[in-house]
Amino acid sequence: MTALRRVWAILGKEWIQLKRDRMTFGMVVMIPLIQLLLFGYAINTNVRHIPVAVVDQSNTGLSRVLTQMITATQVVSFTERHQTLEPAQQALVSGRVRAVLVIPQDLAQRLARHPAVGLGTPRSSDEELARPLAQWLVDGSDTVVASVIKGLRTMPVGELLRQDSNQAVATFEVALFYNPEQRSAVNIVPGLVGVILTMTMILFTALAIVREYERGNMELLITTPVRPLELMLGKILPYVLFGLIQVGIILGLGHWVFAVPLAGAWHDVLGLTLLFIGASLSLGLVLSTLARSQLQAMQMTIFILLPSILLSGFMFPYEGMPKPAQWLAELLPATHFIRAIRGVLLRDADLAALAPDLIWLGLFTAAGLLLATLRFKKSLD
Repeated sequence: MTALRRVWAILGKEWIQLKRDRMTFGMVVMIPLIQLLLFGYAINTNVRHIPVAVVDQSNTGLSRVLTQMITATQVVSFTERHQTLEPAQQALVSGRVRAVLVIPQDLAQRLARHPAVGLGTPRSSDEELARPLAQWLVDGSDTVVASVIKGLRTMPVGELLRQDSNQAVATFEVALFYNPEQRSAVNIVPGLVGVILTMTMILFTALAIVREYERGNMELLITTPVRPLELMLGKILPYVLFGLIQVGIILGLGHWVFAVPLAGAWHDVLGLTLLFIGASLSLGLVLSTLARSQLQAMQMTIFILLPSILLSGFMFPYEGMPKPAQWLAELLPATHFIRAIRGVLLRDADLAALAPDLIWLGLFTAAGLLLATLRFKKSLD
């Protein structure tokens, strides 16, 4: 009984400490609650309304009806229309659209002899009979999105001429760019760069200021003429090198082991990576000024890491999430980096085409450093 009373006394003491430590107590409750509600609502593998472009070389009533029929499936949404193929391809490279529908000039003739319609004079060649009505140019780097658009390949078109036909014949030709074999590693490895950097960079710097308090080094820093901004910069600069080493390991092994293409220029990859490392480190510094212990800093890091994995487009298509979840994803540095690094490495996109993501990362870095500097005080309070 004496041992039981001692255990009960320690339990009571620990409970009182937990109640006083509101940050830890709040994390224990809020992390599972928010993550469950957020991911249960946001994660959706049933992708709809994929942004695509159309190049309508026919420009007839039939072509407009065809695009309306495709829109009615709710699989894709035509966000851009172009007269020629070149600007549509640029939109595909920059990532503004995930596919391009090219409607040829002879759409009416192709439709008339299409097997699903059953009209016109039979040709001598079965291959000519099955000639597709149009062509999809698809960004194959995201295998889930590419598979969804490929599902439109045999979409029935009998309604175009009021025919009742559901024959499983090729309505569209599908050309997969950047990952024609639809290998998952091609999509995963560039995204993995963002996830690993998010985890390590934020965690390292989230512990930076807290560690000074716990080790008793803050008294020394208080007596020095180091300014808060200088301290912030001095804390994060060593980790920039660590981040670049991690990127080199991931991309090098990914290219060597999994044959992941590295289409972009190395200086573009370097510039983009430095921006993201800066954004992640500045976010870690902000968390470091909020935490009161290393345990709290690690809990906050997990709170950021899980959304960065699940909402950034690393595991689940961005297009599959509802709008509120997409708005939240846009606040995360990982979303912008993963989108941009895939564009550079897989589609050979230049940095100018990715300007919105780069500008956002730069602004996030500056805002994070400013906020961390304002919150940090050289005192023991």
